[in-house]
Amino acid sequence: MLDKAGIEALFHDARSQNGFLNRPVAPELLRQLYDLVKMGPTSANCSPQRVVFLTTAEAKARLLPSLSPGNVAKTSSAPVTCLLGYDTRFYEHAEHLFPHNPGLYDSFVVNAKHAQVTAFRNATLQAGYFILAARALGLDCGPMSGFDEAMVNASFFADGRYRVNFLCNLGYGDATKLFGRLPRLPFDDACTVL
Repeated sequence: MLDKAGIEALFHDARSQNGFLNRPVAPELLRQLYDLVKMGPTSANCSPQRVVFLTTAEAKARLLPSLSPGNVAKTSSAPVTCLLGYDTRFYEHAEHLFPHNPGLYDSFVVNAKHAQVTAFRNATLQAGYFILAARALGLDCGPMSGFDEAMVNASFFADGRYRVNFLCNLGYGDATKLFGRLPRLPFDDACTVL
């Protein structure tokens, strides 16, 4: 079980970052991040999330035209911008991911809608793990949905197999760029116990 400091770091103290310090993220930290994320559960271990780490000025230049104006400066300041996507044909990894019963994935092969819903849902779940794992490793995150999805897919996933879900800037946050914390719904407004 996490101690109070760990819970604070992952939830109460962590913030969505709007700017980043000029401090690089070590490449090995990106590998550690993925190695944590891949351990989170997905349905039938389908593991559809795919991540593209944009770490160079050239890679970011391809992305910037697709961003909403409010996301350009924060993305430009981030040492890493991640395209959190999903593999529409994740089921092709059945032998590796579900070796005791790879035939279970056959339902995805014959039903494209079922595969799409499963890929999107589970990659979104994995994106939640991604944010928490990044925070656990001492990184700050700036998840974003303000972008032109079609432009990102055309630029980075032109063959159509992978699709973008959302973006997440990574690095070490600049506290001077934070907004005030917005309220959250109380338990009784968001939850029902039956």
